[in-house]
Amino acid sequence: MLHLTKLAVGVRDIAHLRELQAARGTREPPLRHRTRAFPRRAPEVLDGGSIYWVIQGATVVRQRILGIVEDRMSDGSACAGLVLDPDLVPVAARPTKPFQGWRYLSPEAAPRDLAALPEAEGEAALPPALRAALRELCLL
Repeated sequence: MLHLTKLAVGVRDIAHLRELQAARGTREPPLRHRTRAFPRRAPEVLDGGSIYWVIQGATVVRQRILGIVEDRMSDGSACAGLVLDPDLVPVAARPTKPFQGWRYLSPEAAPRDLAALPEAEGEAALPPALRAALRELCLL
């Protein structure tokens, strides 16, 4: 298994990414992200890999990659289409410097899912709405 990391340029937060992808998935199903370079290690990525999105300078969410297909950009040029599961899974936020394109990410180096982390001290005492908002921001 192997993951990818990609900058979500122009995306404000996880909710904004969800909104953009829902619109794109409805307009042009199936939901996919187009990228010029076809992953040379595609079989490893397709063996349970995810795309980890960097939003506002931090890796904060991932999506399972369901397929990699030959596709076309809006200008007609050839590209790869990463077919994505619409489910966004928040991960433990990690600061990430800007980079071009996408990068491979080994499973050992990938941030853990927030749901898999132990509850923070005092988290249970927080009001449910505040706890949900802090989780959405990857602060819990």
